[in-house]
Amino acid sequence: MEETFKKIKAFVFDVDGVLTDGGVLSDLNGELYRTFDCKDGFAMRMAYMHGYHIGIITGGRSESIRQRFRSCGVKPEDVYLGSRAKIEDFEDFCLRHGLKPEQVMYFGDDLPDIPVLKASGCGVCPCDAVDEVKDIADFISTRPGGKGCARDAIQTVMRVQGSWVLDVQDYKSKF
Repeated sequence: MEETFKKIKAFVFDVDGVLTDGGVLSDLNGELYRTFDCKDGFAMRMAYMHGYHIGIITGGRSESIRQRFRSCGVKPEDVYLGSRAKIEDFEDFCLRHGLKPEQVMYFGDDLPDIPVLKASGCGVCPCDAVDEVKDIADFISTRPGGKGCARDAIQTVMRVQGSWVLDVQDYKSKF
């Protein structure tokens, strides 16, 4: 697995069930609310500061998703909302950044994620993913969705690559 981790140059995430616990609150106007883990967000910032590309591919349509991940260094054009064919958005992300699929770690938890999990260099899922995803994932985090699963895998990759180091001045200047 270490050799696979050494090749990773980008992290791409599903949202609901990976960066959240899958629970969604709704108000009377139909606006949806999600809870995100700050440790996952910090790991995404660390990846951004060290030059990794970060993408979001979600079936969710709320602009609040784009806003949440902007604070983690994700460029607005790298947030794919309302995705119904995630593999097409994954291929677009790779093309725009000049990446080979094997250089990308993809995080998913449910059936719509399977084509991308298979196409990516390393498919990751939280420990509470559906069985079909766990059966094909390359790396199953010990953490559940929305509770540090992204941090677990990002930190592992960056440690293998020797880049899990915080430069406080860089952090202050970017965030």
